[in-house]
Amino acid sequence: MIPVEELAINLLGKIIVRKMKNGEINRFRITSTESYGGSDDSASHAYKKKTNRNAPMFENGGILYVYLCYGIFELLNIVSGTNEKAEAVLITGVDNIIGPGRVSKKLEITRELNYKDLTNGDEIWLEDDGFKPQEINRQKRVGIGYALSTDQEKLWRFSL
Repeated sequence: MIPVEELAINLLGKIIVRKMKNGEINRFRITSTESYGGSDDSASHAYKKKTNRNAPMFENGGILYVYLCYGIFELLNIVSGTNEKAEAVLITGVDNIIGPGRVSKKLEITRELNYKDLTNGDEIWLEDDGFKPQEINRQKRVGIGYALSTDQEKLWRFSL
């Protein structure tokens, strides 16, 4: 599969398509992402070990990992690694919606989508309309004060 940092960059500008609960099909351009690199990254849910919560990260890439954050938001991640290297990309922005919680709310993301395959899904999938980013911004990830300082310094937050 694609290394997590590369996937996070490649997802920028792609279209995430969601079949909503009412049957409507909505399309949103991905505008920001964050990389989480498994056992090598102390900011990752997979850093210490495999748990029930992070189990989707230990699957082959192309599926969804959705987790509950602060007991409020169910956040959308795309798994990029293999079952030997747990990695995932957090979707942090689409179109004019910034913040992973807001994105998930807009896309009606729930943990029922865990393990859904983006490559042949009928509820959620990716499309490429040929959009090529002119410039990609790199920043430090946010909300990872618990991570080792070396991991906090990584420029693994990407945006258009």
